Amino acid sequence: MNAMMLCYALLIGLALPLGLYMGRALDTDRSTVMDRLFGPVESVLMRLAGVDRRASMTWSAYLLAVLKLHLLLIGLAWIVFMSQGLLPLNPDGIPGMNWDTALHTAVSFATNTNQQHYSGQVQLSYLSQTLAIVTLQFLTPATGLAVLLAITRTLLKRQTSSATTSTTVSTTVSTNASTTPARHGVGYDSSVGHCSVGNYCVGNYYVDLTRIVVRVLLPLSLMVALVLVWQGVPATYQGAQSVTMLDGGAAQVIPRGPVAPMVAIKQLGTNGGGWYGPNSTVPLENPTGLANLVETIALLLIPVATLIAVGVISGRRRLMMGIGAVMIAFSLITTTLIVVSERLPNAALAGLAVEGSPNLEGKEVRFGSDLSALWGSWTTQTSNGSVNAMHDSFNPLGGLGLLMDMFVNVTFGGIGVGLIGYLLYLMLAAFIGSLMIGRAPELFGKPLETREMRWISLAILAQPLIILGLTAITVAFPALTGNSNPGFHGLSQVLYEFTSAFANNGSGFEGLGDGTPWWNLTCVLALAVGRFLPMLVPLAVAGWLMEKRTAPQGRGTLSLEGGAFVGLTAGVIVIVNLLGFLPVLVLGPIAEQLTLP
Repeated sequence: MNAMMLCYALLIGLALPLGLYMGRALDTDRSTVMDRLFGPVESVLMRLAGVDRRASMTWSAYLLAVLKLHLLLIGLAWIVFMSQGLLPLNPDGIPGMNWDTALHTAVSFATNTNQQHYSGQVQLSYLSQTLAIVTLQFLTPATGLAVLLAITRTLLKRQTSSATTSTTVSTTVSTNASTTPARHGVGYDSSVGHCSVGNYCVGNYYVDLTRIVVRVLLPLSLMVALVLVWQGVPATYQGAQSVTMLDGGAAQVIPRGPVAPMVAIKQLGTNGGGWYGPNSTVPLENPTGLANLVETIALLLIPVATLIAVGVISGRRRLMMGIGAVMIAFSLITTTLIVVSERLPNAALAGLAVEGSPNLEGKEVRFGSDLSALWGSWTTQTSNGSVNAMHDSFNPLGGLGLLMDMFVNVTFGGIGVGLIGYLLYLMLAAFIGSLMIGRAPELFGKPLETREMRWISLAILAQPLIILGLTAITVAFPALTGNSNPGFHGLSQVLYEFTSAFANNGSGFEGLGDGTPWWNLTCVLALAVGRFLPMLVPLAVAGWLMEKRTAPQGRGTLSLEGGAFVGLTAGVIVIVNLLGFLPVLVLGPIAEQLTLP
């Protein structure tokens, strides 16, 4: 437990300065020293991409730009995976993937999920790993944060007196050539076809994406990769190495590659897809105690820092503190549950293991039960999904905690999208809270009406509909499941796979035969809906609300920053997820726990 608290302390201590840095580096409404440092690089990239960095977009144009880029990336990655046997940087002669596995892999990494129905070192060439996989591991988390920045400018940012009404027309152009317009208000630069008078601007997606990659993800990944190389993680383009075992006999083939850079962005970008099939349980991905500590902290570093950054950019520090308090409370509860569960002995090994020993099945002895359980909890509290132990071997209560983390999916969540998902529940809580005090539903003085609530409800209810629907169909046809366990745990395996896909997590209860067309194609559906609906609906709602007149605050206005509303939002999150998933949890991990001796 001391190791767990140390990791929490280090996380908060590192996230605070990083969040302050991100708040200043990513705020397009003010000029900083980072503009002079990174501006020339960003300008070159914008010119090469043919992007007018001065142009801002409406929310609908921003949304369309996100979808177009991701469709392009999915198509290119799909082609690379299927044709990798004909392409260079393939020293081990790995053939191309089947079309369905290639499609699942492309969609998985394009949705920041990294769910792997293949074994990385065996089925992907160096070109596929670096050009397709690592590129997506940078661009997809950056997209989540970019959409959050657009929502922050549109909905969360405190407006100055000159920009408080819908009749204000702002044509201010940033004096810094590497930034977007200084005011994301009405009608900027109609000649570029993005925003015209009468339309609200939310920023430029491509500029936001470039800033996040250049100013945040690349520098952090470089530092983490150097530490991992120092600790012994490979970073080479040479092929697999054949070595003779110390006790003689046949030679062993050890796969290598540029592993350290991928592991760095895998952890920092809430990605999770490992170079090797067993992920960070492999000593070549996670060789030492220090490497394990660095990779563990990296799981939550940027999601926690994002709360601070949004507080800096929006000026709503109290709101972010309240959200952060709820997230930390949820995190401590599920982490404690999982750690305590894994300290209990494995019932399947009764009489075989040392009496009272923790559950070490599927775990690296060098990490032990506590650090393995901590990693499992943190990786499911984000959309990361990397592992340093096999989740399928966790005790039933530990598996229950992992599932609950992914059902909630806003404890910290993926980069950007975790906070966006929390805003969905905040909007629902604002609707309920306003009615409870006899006020017309509103959010930050903007009326919440039928159109907004219809889409908010759809984005929240899509999760149980997709997960439970696909789980029911799969278990109804045993030939489709491919699960390695009968009974309650077999149901948990199927439930976990679809939950992991929809939550854009990527981890799994291994032992499931998921490399089939059924699993690949159904998971593609869960991956796409789970990524784009909860991420883009809040952007649309923010755009709709921005067009409405702001009502003046009065004594009866619902305070979104008070303790009562923070508690209401937390209650809404718990109740919605309990109502949706308690029955299937009773049939899965809870029933399994009750049957143990």
